[in-house]
Amino acid sequence: MAFSGSLEHMMVIAYTDPKFLDPVKPPNSPFQVTINPASYTHVYEICYNDVQGAGSPDAKPVYNRTPSETVTFQLVFDGTGVVPSILPGVIPFTADGIAKQIEDFKALCFSYVGKIHSPNYLKLSWGTMLFRGRMQTMKVNYTLFKPDGTPLRARVDITVKGYNEETSSALGANKSSPDLSHVLTVKAGDTLPLMCYGVYGSSMPYLQVAEVNGLTDFRELRLGQQLLFPMMQSTAP
Repeated sequence: MAFSGSLEHMMVIAYTDPKFLDPVKPPNSPFQVTINPASYTHVYEICYNDVQGAGSPDAKPVYNRTPSETVTFQLVFDGTGVVPSILPGVIPFTADGIAKQIEDFKALCFSYVGKIHSPNYLKLSWGTMLFRGRMQTMKVNYTLFKPDGTPLRARVDITVKGYNEETSSALGANKSSPDLSHVLTVKAGDTLPLMCYGVYGSSMPYLQVAEVNGLTDFRELRLGQQLLFPMMQSTAP
């Protein structure tokens, strides 16, 4: 999805494979958040075993393992029409309120996908945050209704549990690596081949990138548009 203006909104990109190579194609993904979270919490944890020698008054923490990181945040879904729509094609007021918005988001991030026998893999992209994981919890609190009970607003508390392949830590040290996915915002003078060259070291993958982003004409990029550049092997010599 593209949007006008310079504001950057959280993107939730779904993948069907644990290596984050096969993104779910538009219009189902990426999901661009209309109202950014007010905050998010990134939890890091280390587990220790308490070892206490015979006759010793104190236990010593001995490293056991490092569990997956987690990110928690809250999204607001609004169907009242009060919140201006910044996304082309998004209808801020519908007969079913936010029911379809919630179901679409749940289907993308939480629901079981028969093709892969599990929910989708997710990548969160917003500002400096680039987090790979899987949805752990999704708590929907409906806060506003029509007189007939149709929900018009909800606050959704989300926990995403980190997921990394064994090679992810090594690749993470190289932020420009073609073996990592990127979400870039189109700036003045950008072309798809030029952006591909900056990511992959070659302009050749531009047709693949156009297909992933649902672009019918790769020449017509819009300022502020966000594009997904999926992980692929470098085409540079």
